[in-house]
Amino acid sequence: MTTYREIFRIREFRALFVVRLFAMTGVVLSSLALGTVMYHQTGSPFLTAISLFGGPLVQLVAARYLLATSDLMRPRTAMIFMASVSTTTAALQTLPGLGWWLRFLILAGGYVAMAATSGAVIALLSDIVPKDAFVLARATMNITVGGMQIIGNGIGAVLLAVVSPSWLFGIAAAVGVTAGVNARLGLPDRPPRAAGKTVERSRRINRELLTSPVVRPLYLMMWLPNGLVTGCEALFIPYARDHAGFLLAAGAGGMLAGDIVVGRFVPLALRDRLVLPLCVLLGVPFLLFPLSPPVPVAAALVALSAFGCAALLPLQERLVGRTHEDTRGQAFGLFSTGLMVAQGLGAALAGGIAQLLPGADAVGWAMASMAVMSLLVTALLLKGVQRSTDLAAHV
Repeated sequence: MTTYREIFRIREFRALFVVRLFAMTGVVLSSLALGTVMYHQTGSPFLTAISLFGGPLVQLVAARYLLATSDLMRPRTAMIFMASVSTTTAALQTLPGLGWWLRFLILAGGYVAMAATSGAVIALLSDIVPKDAFVLARATMNITVGGMQIIGNGIGAVLLAVVSPSWLFGIAAAVGVTAGVNARLGLPDRPPRAAGKTVERSRRINRELLTSPVVRPLYLMMWLPNGLVTGCEALFIPYARDHAGFLLAAGAGGMLAGDIVVGRFVPLALRDRLVLPLCVLLGVPFLLFPLSPPVPVAAALVALSAFGCAALLPLQERLVGRTHEDTRGQAFGLFSTGLMVAQGLGAALAGGIAQLLPGADAVGWAMASMAVMSLLVTALLLKGVQRSTDLAAHV
């Protein structure tokens, strides 16, 4: 079994890991700052949820025409481009006197850019590491995400007690610059994975992927249960107010633990069998939130749920095996876009339910409702996902 030491011996992997680390730090700080500002400005659970997870709805529209850029652009150029966009959007959010609609407009601009490059990181990762090391390498990159969410949300929650959210936006902008510089200096300039016209190729490959009886169920299982549970996470600020950063950090910790355990210690055959239990684990802990557990108990439940995110690892491993190399950037871009869109829709739905339900415990009941929907969708998708195990087919 591949070890962490072996994958970190790969110089290009080390560089990509560092770039991802800085990029995720900026994303976490910007997200926490924007959600906090939005709730303070509007008092609306719905607008707060949309500010945290609604941007990918813009990405969905743009991805129809731009997603092939993940294969058509040089990987290093894509990394530098995204770092530049993140820096710019974070800096713009620091401007004084912005209305909530202007903040949403800035957020949307970043997601249009992301639609063009969202598959570049994972596709590059699949090129860098040996095939049998992909799951561990992917889990290690997820550890970067989880670790930075723990650190970023924890530090962000502390900072928000003494400084304004503008400080978090400023730090995020500085971190974005660091990510771009590391990408330029640390990553070799690999050629594009494919050639062609962006719009035509984007539409054609998207259609092939989404109509495949093997790949489509994989996408749906990766998108929907997780997206619905993300609706619960979108309500952390209305649920815990100034302590929401600790719930977000607990979720990142649970995801981190799941990626370490499943990615490093669970063999391939068992990973496949764990897809269903892990997807179920995503939803079950949130069934207890109508009881209004205190923040420490809620944090433990959130961490337990987030452990279930490790189901994405064996599902992504199947996606690598079911797609051609020259379309893999777009395949993973579609995965990322679809997941973020599902999370955005889940956040909007959860925020709407919480807004409509009466009573002080409306947020807890909204979380439980999203968890029930996640469990039902998981059950409905099982038969289709089985095809990716039974058929050795490519798109």
